[in-house]
Amino acid sequence: MSTQLTWYGHAALGLWTGGFHLLVDPFLSGNPAASSPGESLSADYILITHGHGDHVGDALKIARRCGAKFISVYEIAEWLKKQGFDAHGQHLGGGFHHPFGYLKLTLALHGSILPDGSYGGNPAGFLLTTLEGHKIYIAGDTGLFGDMRLIGEEGIDLAVLPIGDNYTMGPADALRAVKLLEPKHVIPYHYNTFGLIQQDAPAWAKQVEAETSTKVHVLQPGDTFELG
Repeated sequence: MSTQLTWYGHAALGLWTGGFHLLVDPFLSGNPAASSPGESLSADYILITHGHGDHVGDALKIARRCGAKFISVYEIAEWLKKQGFDAHGQHLGGGFHHPFGYLKLTLALHGSILPDGSYGGNPAGFLLTTLEGHKIYIAGDTGLFGDMRLIGEEGIDLAVLPIGDNYTMGPADALRAVKLLEPKHVIPYHYNTFGLIQQDAPAWAKQVEAETSTKVHVLQPGDTFELG
């Protein structure tokens, strides 16, 4: 059984794996790069990397409509529970066997404050081992850090990395991240949504493939990549 990943623009992702549909950071309303309105999406689980509005996005509205369960760091999970949502809290370095696979939270160098000003705890990335045994690393909003090499030792099939700069890694550091992670495939995201994060993703892809053995997949918002 394959795993499919759809990029909806910015950092919003959809994952279909093990018979479950996951949404990650579904910022759609107000996202000029979004390929789909939030009203059109449903999920079994919604994963939130950190509390910024361009990542929490439409998550609460979607969950109210379809009953999705949230997974995030402990502080965000507790904030969601107080609003009546079903939420599972984890923390950095901790993993849990969910019905769709084993999900570990990884370090991310960033900040986190929720839309209402509440403390959002530590930002995180996600390392998912699917039921089929694929390893997918979604870095979240992060700068480069040396322990990406340790994440890479897990044997990454697909990495999703920010390349926008200013708020996250830019192209040069994202290339260094690929060299540390050594994934089989990589998808760039968190770029071209706003003027501050404009990047030439095809040029980045060309450089990555010239300097590493990783295959780059530059998606357009709404495109889907299948990991067989």
